[in-house]
Amino acid sequence: MPLVDSHCHLQDAKFDDDRDQVIQRALDTVEWLVVIGDDLASSRAATTLIRPNVYAAVGIHPYYAATVTPEALDELRAMARAPSVVAIGEIGLDYFKYNDTPRDVQAEGFRSQLELAAELALPVVIHNRESTDDLCAILDEYHTRLPGGVMHCFAGDAAFVERTLSWGFHISFAGNVTFPKAVELRDAARLVPLEKLLVETDAPYLAPQPVRGKRCEPAHVQLTAESLAETIGIDLDDLRTATTHNAAELFLQERSTS
Repeated sequence: MPLVDSHCHLQDAKFDDDRDQVIQRALDTVEWLVVIGDDLASSRAATTLIRPNVYAAVGIHPYYAATVTPEALDELRAMARAPSVVAIGEIGLDYFKYNDTPRDVQAEGFRSQLELAAELALPVVIHNRESTDDLCAILDEYHTRLPGGVMHCFAGDAAFVERTLSWGFHISFAGNVTFPKAVELRDAARLVPLEKLLVETDAPYLAPQPVRGKRCEPAHVQLTAESLAETIGIDLDDLRTATTHNAAELFLQERSTS
């Protein structure tokens, strides 16, 4: 049956010892997957992993927003023109206490990459951590210029579900939706229309139950899908089919730059 891991970081050093085996296990479980960049180096590395059924996204995470220079944008633009690069991301805002990048610098880097996505007619993979109000203000301004987007590793409430859907974006759930204490997150998942739902691993992070605490890998997306299907009360095969269709609709659409 179909299944897609819509967000993983297989270029991460945690996979250096067995990356090929991890990819093989992934492709034994999923139909295809997307390897996501979070700075220039990891975006380059993501593109080196492209092969049949392995796609890439390139972008600069808000942790590294100070590196979003004109030269960096030029390099992202060049990488993003490859046919198997399917999105700009992950990009966004992060106001968590450990991120010391100034908020105005984050906003500028975010806006610059949204401009790039609009120019290239590519969807965006959005990171949001404790920055919802400012993130929404920026996306209210930009969403009509984009061919789509996904709120990755969703961790918001009902109001944020509604706001994200108002932009026409998809909403993706990772392994944290399976955690026993994630009651509010599962409540939010029940509000997402099936046609806007995605699943992901965010590997090597956020391993789902029952492998929580271990290194996460794309094959584990099956566990998240099982939990999510139970949460929203649908058959697992229906969730697998729908989320695979949704991922293709978002990431594999034909580009139409002006």
